Amino acid sequence: MKTTMPINGQFELIQLPYAPDALQPVISAETIGFHHGKHLQTYVNNLNALLPRSPFEGLSLEEIVKTSDGGAFNNAGQILNHNLYFTQFAAPKENNVPTGHIADAINAQFGSFEAFKEEFEKKGATLFGSGWVWLSADADGKLVITQEPNAANPLTKGLKPLLTFDVWEHAYYLDHQNRRPAHLAALWQIVNWEEVNNRL
Repeated sequence: MKTTMPINGQFELIQLPYAPDALQPVISAETIGFHHGKHLQTYVNNLNALLPRSPFEGLSLEEIVKTSDGGAFNNAGQILNHNLYFTQFAAPKENNVPTGHIADAINAQFGSFEAFKEEFEKKGATLFGSGWVWLSADADGKLVITQEPNAANPLTKGLKPLLTFDVWEHAYYLDHQNRRPAHLAALWQIVNWEEVNNRL
């Protein structure tokens, strides 16, 4: 997993690898505007305000997530989570299924992509409150699905994050209101499996 270093002591809002309307109708340009342009920007601003003269000044984002707690952890965790979230998507594709090594690993471990999707969506739908559902790999390469509350990231458990769906309401409320399961089911159309393979 590549590290994210501050530039001149500050972290920057990640640039999207696609136009704000590229993920429609799965994620609207309006949601991208609020989610990326306002929510994520706020986490970046908050973390940058905490860094000067703190033990985390000069550390990578990943190191801050692994070693901090409180406000530093909440903001750094949300930046890392959102960076991984936003960069794993591409324009919608019909019958968008995994390919390459991640496809082999999913089929070997879960039996089929459909079985994996069912478990992943269930973990996302049943996470109480706000948070994230993650697909990660452990040190032996075994795939693990975890529910992570609030700003938590599997990195803190020694796992390698591969894929995540955001189940904070701001990720889906403009497009799906309170229908979290509908949001989760739709996201498969925009997963960039090449990026997930790169992370694996």
